[in-house]
Amino acid sequence: MTPAPLLAAGLAGGLAAERKSAAVTDWAARLGWLVGLALFVALVYWLMREGWKWRGTLQGDLPELPGAPDEPGEARLTMSGRYHGSTTAGQWLDRIVARGLGTRSRAELTLTDAGLDVVRPGATDFFVPAERLRGARLDKGIAGKVLTEGGLLVVTWAHGERLIDSGFRSDRAAEHAEWVAALNSMTETNTTEGAER
Repeated sequence: MTPAPLLAAGLAGGLAAERKSAAVTDWAARLGWLVGLALFVALVYWLMREGWKWRGTLQGDLPELPGAPDEPGEARLTMSGRYHGSTTAGQWLDRIVARGLGTRSRAELTLTDAGLDVVRPGATDFFVPAERLRGARLDKGIAGKVLTEGGLLVVTWAHGERLIDSGFRSDRAAEHAEWVAALNSMTETNTTEGAER
């Protein structure tokens, strides 16, 4: 044999000797990690749920939400959109979860002379009487939801001993400015009438 074929045969023999089978997957270790991860996720979910229930218990002094009157009057404005939640007024991260106010949902808003009617499919409806409205503004966020500047209609209202900010987003964001003007004019009218009494 010539040196070249010997060299090739030697290299091929060395490569064949170095070849080993692929490592076998350790299924017990892999399953252990998956079970551990699933338990960790379940624990985090349970802690979040308990925190939500605890917050609701702390806010248990919040009175029942008023229902709409039988004859609310003619609609001044209507809006379809989303309800993003309620917080303590001026504290955009202090979410209120009691009485169903923490549940995000679709919402149909109707403003009448009697007040603001909020109809929420799949969640508790509520009504804010005109005398309890304290104002409205455009904002960019409320607990758990941040939008572009002016992307959120925030209505401030009194309920029991609390001032509450409730955040809404219309399907047509251009409506927000009209709602702010209408709600603030109602608030000014109510404040002026109350001062005259």
